[in-house]
Amino acid sequence: MVSCFGTDRSWGMKRNKLYYILFVLYILATAFVLYVNGIFTGNVASFLNLAINGVFLLVIGILFVICGFSFARLNRCTDELVRVTEEIQKEYKEAGEKNLWASYCERKELFQDVALKDAFGKYLMRMKTLKTRYGYTSVCDVEEYINEDLLDQAGMTHFNSAMGGTLTGLGILGTFLGLSMGLGSFNGNDIYTISDNVGPLLSGMKVAFHTSVYGIFFSLVFNFVYRSLMADAYGKMDGFLAAFRQCVLPQPVSERENSASMLVYQAGMADSMKKIMELLKGNAEEQTRGVERIVAQVMETLEYSMGASFASLGDTMRSAGEAQMAYAESGRQLTEAAEKLLDSSRALQASVAQEMERQVAFARELREQKEDLAAACREMTEDVGNQIHTFHQMRNLYEK
Repeated sequence: MVSCFGTDRSWGMKRNKLYYILFVLYILATAFVLYVNGIFTGNVASFLNLAINGVFLLVIGILFVICGFSFARLNRCTDELVRVTEEIQKEYKEAGEKNLWASYCERKELFQDVALKDAFGKYLMRMKTLKTRYGYTSVCDVEEYINEDLLDQAGMTHFNSAMGGTLTGLGILGTFLGLSMGLGSFNGNDIYTISDNVGPLLSGMKVAFHTSVYGIFFSLVFNFVYRSLMADAYGKMDGFLAAFRQCVLPQPVSERENSASMLVYQAGMADSMKKIMELLKGNAEEQTRGVERIVAQVMETLEYSMGASFASLGDTMRSAGEAQMAYAESGRQLTEAAEKLLDSSRALQASVAQEMERQVAFARELREQKEDLAAACREMTEDVGNQIHTFHQMRNLYEK
């Protein structure tokens, strides 16, 4: 049997600390900007330029700290997935490669991470609703609760996915701000006054150049780090899902077995009801004959001792016997009704089987639509990336 364990080669390193490079590069870029502005040499050319660069670097630093917290939380989540995957693999081998669902169906404390613990608890509740006395009529995939959406929420994808554009936008903002500063101080009317205003113009262009450089640089580095972290997290989640499906997920009762079990159960119930009605019918007939004998003896005794004054009493007792016979007939009709109910149950079972087939076909169509939508999203992402790259190239040509 070919196992799907170990398909993700990145498992050797549980916690991905690649995002630490962001802070290292941030410190180096900050030191470079301070050096260029003369902080270390004590020759500050423009405090305004230094203030603008400081504000931009402070904003970028705050954004990096927020991203660092989200990446750390994502690492905790993926560490839990790796730990549980290793436990499943170990227990599966120790159990002789037998299904582990019996020991996992009540293990609500499987995960320590709050998000994973809550999702797995909901999954166990869903599985309980699918269980019958004959097994599971259908099986819910754990991916419906532990999936990429859960990792996106832990890693704050809604925030981090916009970081690349935000950093690029800050660089462009600094560019226009520096140019506006330089052009605002350039007010010469002749060749002699223009030479005096070249310094402020170059100072503004210096701000524009610096902010553009580290804004675009940080954007490129962040996109690389972010995509690497998310790809690693998705790989670890796929490994967990593969291990869970192979080792823990129970096998559902087949439709044929389920239908056969239902028919056997219904046939047994009908047979039991038939025996009960036959027993009731026999008791009614015996009671009727006993009553008739008693009535006859009583009537003979009364006629002998008191005459025919009690003839009407005999008629009454005879009516009671007829009522007992009517009760026996009602029992027979009830038996026939039970047999009809059995036929109706068989028809209902056939309808349920057809409905299950339609549900399976509908689930297959939804899965195909999900794959098509994911492919369309990837194509849109690639188109947007190409457009941004083209924009950067056009801007560099324009600046040159």
